Amino acid sequence: MRIFSIIFTLITALFITSCSDESSPIGQDFVVAFKNQSVDFSTIENQESIQLIFSKVAEQDGQVHIKISTELANYGTDFSTLPASSQNELIIPFKKGDTSVNFSFQNLIYPFDRSDKKVQFEITKIDYPQAIIQGYSIVSISFDRSIGGTISPEIGGPNQPNQVYVDLSKNAQTKVRRDSWDLGFYNGSYFRVELNGSLYMATKALTETDITKVTRASVNSLLNEVAVGTFADSNKEFIDHPTGDILKTAIAEIKDNDAENPVYLLNLGYTVGTSTPAAGSAAIAGDQRGWKKVRFLKKSGQYIIQYADLDDKTYQEKTISKNGTHNFTHFSFTTNNTVSVEPEKLKWDINFTVFTNLIEGNGSYGYSDFVVNNTKAGVKAYRVNVANGITYDNFSESNIDESKFDSDQRIIGDSWRQVTAPQSLFTDRFYVIKDTENNYYKIKMLAFLNASGVRGYPKFEYKLIK
Repeated sequence: MRIFSIIFTLITALFITSCSDESSPIGQDFVVAFKNQSVDFSTIENQESIQLIFSKVAEQDGQVHIKISTELANYGTDFSTLPASSQNELIIPFKKGDTSVNFSFQNLIYPFDRSDKKVQFEITKIDYPQAIIQGYSIVSISFDRSIGGTISPEIGGPNQPNQVYVDLSKNAQTKVRRDSWDLGFYNGSYFRVELNGSLYMATKALTETDITKVTRASVNSLLNEVAVGTFADSNKEFIDHPTGDILKTAIAEIKDNDAENPVYLLNLGYTVGTSTPAAGSAAIAGDQRGWKKVRFLKKSGQYIIQYADLDDKTYQEKTISKNGTHNFTHFSFTTNNTVSVEPEKLKWDINFTVFTNLIEGNGSYGYSDFVVNNTKAGVKAYRVNVANGITYDNFSESNIDESKFDSDQRIIGDSWRQVTAPQSLFTDRFYVIKDTENNYYKIKMLAFLNASGVRGYPKFEYKLIK
């Protein structure tokens, strides 16, 4: 039974402090908050829309008063707003029927000239009956680092076609198709090659070193063995170790002596699924992508890859250079070339992805809704259980325990949602992340379904600790 068809029905915990609800009774409190807690100034080349959200549909016209505070930043020189401010105050009108309103922050000095500037907008008054200021009442334009906010990684719904890399300090995400690459060539000191585990790839070293002598007939007995999800404990040898340890890739360290580098049988895994599953379920895997035979060599500090289909009598060869700005240089058999995948290694902290993990005694297994942290660039994490008065809201710098940080990239992993009955999002835990810039953030998962109960729409909140 293929693991990729297992259906997980999940229940979500939605939103933070306010949401739009057109059925709210007349007279119920009208809550206004900023959608995000901070915006990174360096990402605003021209202007950025700053959104305020309402707890329900406005039943009459009104307006929101917003105070502007600055540190070392000057209105009209460094930034401006639309509408314009008067005496450091913005008045933002809204109409009956609105569920949100916004104003424009305009950057006048991109790129910025110093990192110790700050612009802050604070909701001070709402001209509307029974109005309440609650949730994110302040949004900061940070010239240094994000102080937090909410992010909804765009993994693409129940087929989860995208891998999404998140830079917490920049409050930014980068999405790529998870089928856009096959192999990652490590740019560090080792000569190691990673598999695209989001496609459930697997590989096995053969005794042969001549790629032209490997045929489908010669490896036929291995085709049912070298795969993810066979429920045989031995198949853990065919995948990269899921901790992310670069010294435990399925493809061994490439040797200086060419004669010591074997041919590998490579299972390309599965295409991205295209079927539409029932609400709450995922459809990750599509058709089988087939097989390759590959061999890896190195020369003058560069990688050499030889590859072909199983019955080909000739092979293609590519030279791949190392690039120190990224963890890996990625390669695609579809384009027969290197492709852009990860952001620079210091510009992402966590990645939302489909993932190949291990189940004790049953070997490799495919997971959806998985989160890994960028251990190869030094990002570490640990889980905090809500107990003994410690909660996400009151967790502060004094609570940080350096001894608990772990270099396993799966600290968040799938531990933020429960897939066995009663299926739910865990609310008794959150996570502490030490990012690539040694900023400390706390992270709380908020959802993995959208409002219609469809899988593949995660959301999380995070806040800067120090």
